[in-house]
Amino acid sequence: MTHFLDINTTDPADLRQIIDSAAAMKQSRNGRPKGALDDDLPLKDHMVALIFEKPSTRTRVSFDVGVRQMGGQTMVLSGADMQLGHGETIADTARVLSRYVDLIMIRTFEEQTLLDMAEYASVPVINGLTNRSHPCQIMADIMTFEEHNGPIKGKRVVWSGDGNNVFASFAHAAKQFDFDLVFTGPPPLDPEPALAGLYTVERDPNKAVEGADLVVTDTWVSMHDPQSARERRHNQLRGYQVNEALMARAKEDALFMHCLPAHREDEATSAVMDGPHSVIFDEAENRLHAQKAVMRHCLGR
Repeated sequence: MTHFLDINTTDPADLRQIIDSAAAMKQSRNGRPKGALDDDLPLKDHMVALIFEKPSTRTRVSFDVGVRQMGGQTMVLSGADMQLGHGETIADTARVLSRYVDLIMIRTFEEQTLLDMAEYASVPVINGLTNRSHPCQIMADIMTFEEHNGPIKGKRVVWSGDGNNVFASFAHAAKQFDFDLVFTGPPPLDPEPALAGLYTVERDPNKAVEGADLVVTDTWVSMHDPQSARERRHNQLRGYQVNEALMARAKEDALFMHCLPAHREDEATSAVMDGPHSVIFDEAENRLHAQKAVMRHCLGR
């Protein structure tokens, strides 16, 4: 069974093959309408369940469109539709879904939900996001960097802000793809201890971005954070905003990324997001191509 649960649990050779496959599939679709089918129809006659406990724009649309382009069909389910983990165990849900579909993508809160789904499903399971990691996003980010600036191996990647689940997947990728990752953010928002050794820390963002090939940030607050937490995080992170002055300290050809959705003028200014360093919309598009490659990898197609 070939699941895609985290970057650190996937062989580096497989990760490289996924990136290369994604780039080739993107190139093959150049100039085609978005609804046109891929030539080889790798998911023809396949049914894919897309499960969302968390709201989603990019994950939902990119997976749905990707399956359809590859000739498959999708079944989009919400946690409320399924009462996931409430009226029925995750194990039983996984067993039942495996009788109906060929592949499961789940975007959930607790990592254990993902792990239970993978343990008991008899079809491949893909991590669309958990509170701990977001591997599909970082596969798209690696693809985007290499489209613009060549191999990421040995490059300096700087994360400014909260050491959240997206950062965790960047840390996993730093080891697997062999690049240097620097975290700059306040101590209360440091990454989880399990990631120690995968990155270095520089508290001063101005020093951190010197010589950076890529500067990355993410929203300061989650959609589920209470107002008190939002205010506290703004106070903690205000000094880590990615603005034009900060980007000017990075390399001349440095890229800027944000997984979106963004709170403009908070974690990053519009001048940066819409500026010459920004590749955020290429990054968003590449979710589609990277995830298509992940699905093909899981299904051996």
